[in-house]
Amino acid sequence: MRVLVTGGAGFIGSHLCDRLIADGHQVCVLDNLETGQLSNLEGAQASGQLAFINGSVLDAPLVERLVSENDFTYHLAAAVGVFNILDKPLASLMTNIRGTENVLDASLKHSRPVLIASSSEVYGKNISDSLQEDDSRILGSPLMLRWSYSQAKAIDETLAFAFYQDANLQVRIVRFFNTVGPRQLGAYGMVVPRFVEAALANKDIQIYGDGNQTRCFGHVADIIDALIAVTSTDKTIGTVVNIGNSEEISINDLASKIIAATGSASKVVHVSYEQAYKVGFEDMERRVPNIDRIKELTGWAPKRNLETIIKDVADYIKSK
Repeated sequence: MRVLVTGGAGFIGSHLCDRLIADGHQVCVLDNLETGQLSNLEGAQASGQLAFINGSVLDAPLVERLVSENDFTYHLAAAVGVFNILDKPLASLMTNIRGTENVLDASLKHSRPVLIASSSEVYGKNISDSLQEDDSRILGSPLMLRWSYSQAKAIDETLAFAFYQDANLQVRIVRFFNTVGPRQLGAYGMVVPRFVEAALANKDIQIYGDGNQTRCFGHVADIIDALIAVTSTDKTIGTVVNIGNSEEISINDLASKIIAATGSASKVVHVSYEQAYKVGFEDMERRVPNIDRIKELTGWAPKRNLETIIKDVADYIKSK
């Protein structure tokens, strides 16, 4: 197949490109390199099976042309990272909403199936034991820009589902939970690479808040397997599935585990949210995915644990 990957130079996108090429597909990447890096695609470009377009999903004519020239689209392009969202809220909203609208419009016009990447951020402050796809969203004030990414991704999902329901467009929607692995940057607030970078340098590991908040981390290799599984069956058309690992850990315990795994002399320092971000910042105390639906529809389940994730991230950082 000929496959378009928007945001293909990013962390998850570049790993997806590697997998698609390994599976024998021709890949076209659309990325403006704002948060992605061309170096992520070195192996893919060396294969001769990848074409790279430096451009934006906000360029509707370009998006339409590329969608029409390919058989399938993975729409991963988005403004990502808490720091990035808070620093550039308007640009982030436009990218995450209008960009998705452009992809969906083009997909409908040319009858091309599409996967829309969403996020566990849509659940907001819902701290259920195991977040299911149909669970309610709990958010703060719409004037608090912290929630703008959540709002935008929810709109993306609603748009995609409407295109499926009203126009019969073949749409699949996935909600990524915390995904970690080689190529991920800590610069945008991603916690595992940020902690590992500090640990390897024996610098203080800064935990935002009291560190009792919990998260679940999935290895990017598992998440790519999930993406391929979701797009390999018609059972996932017109629905949304969580993709993640349900192994839960507190941020305090995560820091301790990383220090131990790297043999670091780093100390843990707690920093208030006001110092790290802005006054009034809110965080989620818990975020645990229920992955029963994707297991039922595709048979997929994660295979790699947190120890493997930390080792792979540390090896990658040391190699750089």
